[in-house]
Amino acid sequence: MADVRAPPTPLAMIIGTAMIAGVSGYMIGIASSLGLIPNPFVAKEARRRGVDNYDDEEESEEEDIDESILDHAPNWANGVEADKRDGLRATAAGKAEAKKEVVKTPWEDNKYEECKLVLVVRTDLGMTKGKIAAQCGHATLACYKNLLTAKSPLLKRWERTGQAKVALQIKSEEELETLQATAISLGLVAEVIADAGRTQIAPGSHTVLGIGPAPKSVIDKVTGHLKLL
Repeated sequence: MADVRAPPTPLAMIIGTAMIAGVSGYMIGIASSLGLIPNPFVAKEARRRGVDNYDDEEESEEEDIDESILDHAPNWANGVEADKRDGLRATAAGKAEAKKEVVKTPWEDNKYEECKLVLVVRTDLGMTKGKIAAQCGHATLACYKNLLTAKSPLLKRWERTGQAKVALQIKSEEELETLQATAISLGLVAEVIADAGRTQIAPGSHTVLGIGPAPKSVIDKVTGHLKLL
């Protein structure tokens, strides 16, 4: 008659399982240390960047874009003078520059008024919608850099209240220059964008005037009479 073995006790099963888990963990640890399998608990080494590792760089889809169709935009790393030297901002010194020393509006009068950024676009240049969008982006960045460099509290107030942006229209460069001079006389940031002339319009054309961000009531003194784009 065959011997009937009793089933393993729960204690024996626990001990056996623990031994198998221990041996398996040890083997996995050895394999991971040898690089045979990835270790999920160790951060992946950052990809080395730069010229020495150019062959390892990941190409983006933007590298296929022809640079000749791109417009100039203010360089985030540059200062105002560098942008002007590179032809990224209007350089003409006119009435607007002359009025910079006029007494400025005390922004502290209403610290809770909503701020906005106004983008005044010249419609007489015949720019397409895409071109206008690009130029407005340049003007927004130029105004933002101006306030950021000056560490103006208006920037945070504008961001906190929704970053309102309004696009308006004018029909001549003379009107654009007059608006810029008026804005500067009130202590507002007023940046004019000069196009590089690579696509649709002549080089140096003043396309968009960015005003602000600043309290709505102050900006409306300059652009309140203009129509929406």
